[in-house]
Amino acid sequence: MLNLFTLRRLSWGSDTGGQEKVELTAAELESLRSELADLEEKEAHLKAQLQHIDEVLRSACHSGYLQIRTRWTALPGEPPPIDDTEVDDWLPRFVVLHGACIFLYFLSTDISPQDSTLLSDILEVGRLPCFKRENDDIQHAFYILTRLGYRYECSSNSMIQVDSWLTALQSYSKLESDKSVRNGSIEMQHD
Repeated sequence: MLNLFTLRRLSWGSDTGGQEKVELTAAELESLRSELADLEEKEAHLKAQLQHIDEVLRSACHSGYLQIRTRWTALPGEPPPIDDTEVDDWLPRFVVLHGACIFLYFLSTDISPQDSTLLSDILEVGRLPCFKRENDDIQHAFYILTRLGYRYECSSNSMIQVDSWLTALQSYSKLESDKSVRNGSIEMQHD
């Protein structure tokens, strides 16, 4: 077991039986105990993260990584937003559709989401035109417009993943498919 620890500060000695023994000072022993306690705490934290991820993924309606950027719609009387279509500010986020919410995490291993949106706040979802990124990957995209004025633009290089998200949002958000509007978007029906 002591061979696992490669601490240079430990003094090694030999006894008459040919077995090696380690001579530790009280401070070195306390330091080792502290290191072991820190490792046990880190292990417990990692286990909690794994249990959380497992719970989220088992109970989620839909989840996966998407490239996301957030825009705001202009309020009445405000000038239209600046055309920033050339700005590459897409960030990877782990997105989870769970219950009545969409949660956005930095990573799938995060315990707390970075952002969330209630499905009841969604006014409209729809497709966006495909575009190319710097690495020449074609990105398929869609948007989610909320009543708070947020517009989440989501993309993936997989058209199947985008279709799957649109289907999930439509089915879990009580979308009314006969209320189609231009650009393939669908308006939400709220009770």
